[in-house]
Amino acid sequence: MILPGTGRGTAEGGGGGGRQSLRPEVSIARKLRRTTSLPEVLLWERLRGAKAGFKVRRQHPIGPYIADFFCSAARLAIEIDGESHNRVDQLEHDRVRDAFFEENGYQVLRVSAVDVLKALDAVVATIVSRATAPLHRSAVPLPASGEDI
Repeated sequence: MILPGTGRGTAEGGGGGGRQSLRPEVSIARKLRRTTSLPEVLLWERLRGAKAGFKVRRQHPIGPYIADFFCSAARLAIEIDGESHNRVDQLEHDRVRDAFFEENGYQVLRVSAVDVLKALDAVVATIVSRATAPLHRSAVPLPASGEDI
């Protein structure tokens, strides 16, 4: 509840102002953080709290889009692609989204959800490589989707 003339909520409202002041992307990102897929959970456990040597945010808004993971220092957006990313309409959406990121100075690293599940160490090594040497491609190749380790 907003108190008249103050712009502040009561203790029961949770403080910090009303939700109507948030950009739509921020609200969506917050919701996505509560509904995370297994590959995202596994990767987040390896990256959170600067465990990889750099800060990573999850479900981070960039313009009208939300990156699954984002390293601000390297301007690196990391996308975990599940089965839905193989649909024709989703491929076009991903292409437009990647173009937006790149036009605005961000790199995009797309990782298959299957690779996260089967080769988490290799995925983390690739991310670390890209984030610590952002001008160079990864020295650690990701396994091809479906390839056994």
